[in-house]
Amino acid sequence: MSDAPSKAFAQRIFSGIQPSGGLTLGNYLGALKRFAVAQDKGIETVYCIVDLHAITVWQDPANLRHATRELAAGFIASGIDPARSILFNQSQVPAHAELAWIFNCVARMGWLRRMTQFKDKAGKHAEEASVGLFAYPNLMAADIMAYHATHVPVGEDQKQHLELTRDIAIKFNHDYGVDFFPIVEPVIEGAATRVMSLRDGTKKMSKSDPSDQSRINLTDDADAIASKIRKARTDPEPLPETVEGLEGRSEARNLINIYAALADITPADVLSQYGGQGFGVFKPALADLAVSKLSPISTEMSRLMQDVGEIDRILGQGANRANAIAEPILQDTREIVGLIRSR
Repeated sequence: MSDAPSKAFAQRIFSGIQPSGGLTLGNYLGALKRFAVAQDKGIETVYCIVDLHAITVWQDPANLRHATRELAAGFIASGIDPARSILFNQSQVPAHAELAWIFNCVARMGWLRRMTQFKDKAGKHAEEASVGLFAYPNLMAADIMAYHATHVPVGEDQKQHLELTRDIAIKFNHDYGVDFFPIVEPVIEGAATRVMSLRDGTKKMSKSDPSDQSRINLTDDADAIASKIRKARTDPEPLPETVEGLEGRSEARNLINIYAALADITPADVLSQYGGQGFGVFKPALADLAVSKLSPISTEMSRLMQDVGEIDRILGQGANRANAIAEPILQDTREIVGLIRSR
């Protein structure tokens, strides 16, 4: 039993995005925009590009490096200030991988077998999937707990992994008789947490969709953004005057949610302005709003990607700051479990 002291947990926000290439409006509204807003809450914010998660499936090395830098540019262009937040890529901080191994020895096989994302990604080929793909929720737990994070902004599809993170923290604390890891709280809020396809309002907006018309990419220029919104699938009915009237109208609900999230208002506010009107009025207004909010991001991303050396410098500085937090937590963890503390 370690005599390591119980920790008082200061509030700290942590979240990460995988550099799988092709940032979309969904990434912006569901994550990046919220990350930027969180910088004003008076809580330390730590944002990670989770490149170790990316290699759970095979990646072309050159493409992975490009996607990592492009995601960093997306963070910065969306308003994340590397001076106010810690922004880094996961593989530059060794504590993530070592703590993940320790959590491999805490988590139970049955817990991981219940993870629906592994079943979805591996499908009928689970026996051919990498061990990393199966165990990566433990690495996600390590990402969070390496910083004693207390709050994690996540999408609905990641709630199960946050529950696993909580289970690991509870079991670790119980097994070793400590109050060392905080029990993290998921943060899920706002109108457009889950942005849907512009071609099918029942499906999530995804970079893997074969149709480029199904999504707005953060690299799209103003003309492309406006064109995709004008061509977005809708129904022939006018917009309802209440949110309840959107029931069963997935495409209309999606466009209303996108407008609300971009304008920082509620869907009810949008309908109070456009209820009773047709999409011939609403779509041009949404297109103008989207262009005004998103085209500066695409322009800034393009500028940043002209100097990848500067992006690498920013990520390196962020990694140094992240390591300064994670390394002492890792060392205390090593001592708690009986490993000899590094000197």
